[in-house]
Amino acid sequence: MAERIGIATEVYGRLERGNMLPSVPTFRKLCAVLSLSADEALGLTTENPLPWTPPAPSPEVSEPAELRRLLRRARQLDRNSLRVLSLVAAHLGQKNG
Repeated sequence: MAERIGIATEVYGRLERGNMLPSVPTFRKLCAVLSLSADEALGLTTENPLPWTPPAPSPEVSEPAELRRLLRRARQLDRNSLRVLSLVAAHLGQKNG
């Protein structure tokens, strides 16, 4: 694949492992070689979901009710209040960790 898109195998390995993002020209070459539109590659289309992309878990199933309530409240906070909440959460995480 690296040869087909014109990059070093080491660079392709880093891309594949998620350690770096491709440049726009490299991304376009990847899409062309894989016969994918950029929207499909980025998961922006729902017509044909990519087989290697796991479905997003339903928040109702994967998150406890307390966390969902906290997230709803956090979305309503102004920037300063959100910063304070983040500091409190970090502090609580240190106590529990």
